[in-house]
Amino acid sequence: MSKVFMMDLRSRGTSSNKQAKIKKLLAAAGNNLFQADSLIAVKTHFGEQGNDGFIRPIYLRSAVDWLREQKTKPFLTDTNTLYTGKRGHAVDHHETAASHGFVPSVVNAPVVIADGLCGENEIRIQLDGKHFQSVRIAGAIAQANGMVVFSHFKGHQMAGFGGAIKNLAMGCATPAGKRDQHATRQQVDESKCIACGTCVPVCPVDAIDLGETAKIDKAVCIGCGECMVVCPTRAIGLNWDTEIPEFNERMVEYAYGAVKDKPTVYVNFVLQIASDCDCAPWSDAPIVGDIGILASTDPVALDRACLDLVNQQEINPASCLAHEHADSEFLMADQRDLFKAVHPNTQGEIQLSYGETIGLGSQDYELVVMK
Repeated sequence: MSKVFMMDLRSRGTSSNKQAKIKKLLAAAGNNLFQADSLIAVKTHFGEQGNDGFIRPIYLRSAVDWLREQKTKPFLTDTNTLYTGKRGHAVDHHETAASHGFVPSVVNAPVVIADGLCGENEIRIQLDGKHFQSVRIAGAIAQANGMVVFSHFKGHQMAGFGGAIKNLAMGCATPAGKRDQHATRQQVDESKCIACGTCVPVCPVDAIDLGETAKIDKAVCIGCGECMVVCPTRAIGLNWDTEIPEFNERMVEYAYGAVKDKPTVYVNFVLQIASDCDCAPWSDAPIVGDIGILASTDPVALDRACLDLVNQQEINPASCLAHEHADSEFLMADQRDLFKAVHPNTQGEIQLSYGETIGLGSQDYELVVMK
C-alpha cells in the first residue's frame, strides 16, 4: 500500500501557509530520496497564454528551496508542445514562462526547456511495453538524476483527467513522443458542425478544410486534439470505443519510461479544478471547490487519491457541470465520476488500472492527512 500525504488549505500563520506546507509534504514523501549534488528536474507546466490554471511560481520556489537544502542542483523544466500556441519552440516557451513569472529571480533556479529549441533533444528509453519498445523522452529530463513532478489536477477532453501520470507522459515527451502517444485521428460529426471555422486556425498541420462543414484529412492529421478543445458544439471527436483505451495505455507507457530507474516525488495541486486541460487558452470555473495539496512517490496512488477526493465534493453551481450536465447519470450515481460527466466518452480509469498492470504504481493507498 502506497502512502499519499495530504495537507488542506487552512492557514493561521507563516508555519501553515502553502509554501510551508509544500516543504512539509516534500519532506514527508521525499525524505532521503535524492543524493547531494544530483541534478533534479522540477517538472511543471508553464501555462498557455490566456490560461491561469498553472501552479504559481512562488510554490515552485518552495520546492527549489527544499531541494537546495538537500544539497541538490534543481532546475525548472517543461517540454515543447505538439499543438499550436505559445509553447511550440523554446523561444516562445521561455517568453510564455517568463510572462507567467517562471524566471530565476522568482523561482531561484534556472528554467530549461527540456527538449531543446524545436523539440529535437530526445533520448530513447527502452521498454518492453504492449505499445512501445522505446519511448522518446526529452533529453534534459532523461539526463536528470531525479525529479519532483508538480501537477495541477484537472479534467481533460481525451484522457478524462490530468494529474501526475499525464504530466509524466505528455509533459516529459518530445513533440514526436507526444505524437506517438496520440496516434489517434479526429473526425467530424456533420450533424453537429455549424461551420464556424474555429477549428481551422488551431490545427498545427493544416489538416482541416471548411466547406458546408469542417472536414479533417486523416492522412495529414497528427491527432493532437486541439480542434476538439475549441469546438463550441463538440462536433469533433474520435472513435471513442477503440481509440481512447489505447491512447490511455500509450500514455501510461510513456509515463513509465519517463521515470524508469529515476527517484521521483510527485506533488498534485487539487485546486482550481477545471474541466479542461491547462493547455487550453482559457480557464473555466472550477467544477468543485479547492481541496488541498497531495504528495507521494507513487503517481498511480496519488492520482487515484485525487480522483476519489474530487468525486466526493459538492458541485460548484457556477461550473459547466451545473449548467450543462445537471441531469447527467454520472452525477446521480452513488459512485459518480465528475470528470466523466463533463467528458462522457473518456475512460480515465485506464490510466490507473494500466499503470498498476505495468508496475508504475498501485491504486491501493493510505491517505495520511498532515497538519
